[in-house]
Amino acid sequence: MASNRGTLMELGISPIVTSSMIMQLLAGSKIIDVDQSLKEDRALFQGAQKLFGMLITIGEAVAYVVSGMYGNISDIGAVTAILIIVQLFLAGVIVIILDEFLQKGYGLGSGISLFIATNICENIVWRAFSPTTITTSRGMEFEGAIIALFHLLITRTNKIQALKEAFYRSNAPNIMSLLATVFIFLIVIYFQGFKVDLSIRSSKVRGHQGTYPIKLFYTSNIPIILQTALVSNLYFFSQILYKRYRTFTLVWLLGQWQDLDQGYSIPVGGLAYYISPPREFGDIVADPIHAIVYVVFVLSSCALFSKTWIEVSGSSARDVAKQLRDQQMFLEGHRYESMVKTLNRYIPNAAAFGGMCIGALTIVADLLGAIGSGTGILLAVTIIYQYFEAFYKEKQESGGVFLF
Repeated sequence: MASNRGTLMELGISPIVTSSMIMQLLAGSKIIDVDQSLKEDRALFQGAQKLFGMLITIGEAVAYVVSGMYGNISDIGAVTAILIIVQLFLAGVIVIILDEFLQKGYGLGSGISLFIATNICENIVWRAFSPTTITTSRGMEFEGAIIALFHLLITRTNKIQALKEAFYRSNAPNIMSLLATVFIFLIVIYFQGFKVDLSIRSSKVRGHQGTYPIKLFYTSNIPIILQTALVSNLYFFSQILYKRYRTFTLVWLLGQWQDLDQGYSIPVGGLAYYISPPREFGDIVADPIHAIVYVVFVLSSCALFSKTWIEVSGSSARDVAKQLRDQQMFLEGHRYESMVKTLNRYIPNAAAFGGMCIGALTIVADLLGAIGSGTGILLAVTIIYQYFEAFYKEKQESGGVFLF
């Protein structure tokens, strides 16, 4: 979720996504009454969402410090602990403000999408071209996959062995991971074109007709964003509890963690382990139950989040039919009630199946070893494609002329 360990972006956009998800669920389930057609209600809803995001930010910052993620408070001192909390909180507030700027129209898309895409693209570029050197049993190597390829070809006398190392090395990014990333990019872009066009006509202007597209990815990247938010929050609380209360059975069942030399932790047991992706094909053979649970969890959660989202976000069949009626448009050959039934044959199925496809592509990306993670690649591709569509739409509306 655009998080970078040990930086001011430690919390990433998790507070924004979590507050947005909770507020949307509260509004969709009618626990809070919000009329999005009223400007005052929209302003109050967005203000409450931002305030909730700030509260989550300071809560997570305090939890990080108190749990000992930066060392015991007795070792680092109370003043240092308070300064870390203030820094994380101010960084979170800046992220919320930047997101607000983009929502107000100062740019394309949303802040959440931009932060995620920037973070993932930076990760891919860095792992491909990083000039940082690492020391291995075979000698010095470059971290970046492409730079390492040329370095190995130049310095190794056995060129075949050099190619094997560059393509399959396991201690750093390799060319196969880079190719897998490109492959997933192309597959997702290909799937973006899958849609069903329903003919619509205007009841106001005779002869005016068009199409209403229902895409396979009807809810776009929302399912994987919600699934990532759920998993990241579970990881967050599991790590904090495990550091403090690892002897408790409930904490042990929630997740067991192992610290690595690179400065981060990986789940090695409990619920957190079973919903995490296998790191390589050998892990699937060694623990097939983990692989099965992970696949079932990702597919079912993405499908469920996708179907739930269309109900709480105002994009269900009934909502779409109402929007078309308000615009004095109708599906060709259908009245309002039959229009709802027709849309119901497409929209819920597209949402659920599209969510499962997003989940399946995430699993494939993880198994192929794509740079970053399957979730990250899926988010990056869908976000970049959304920006391309927005850019193309702006270009069409401006007559195809852009001044830079």
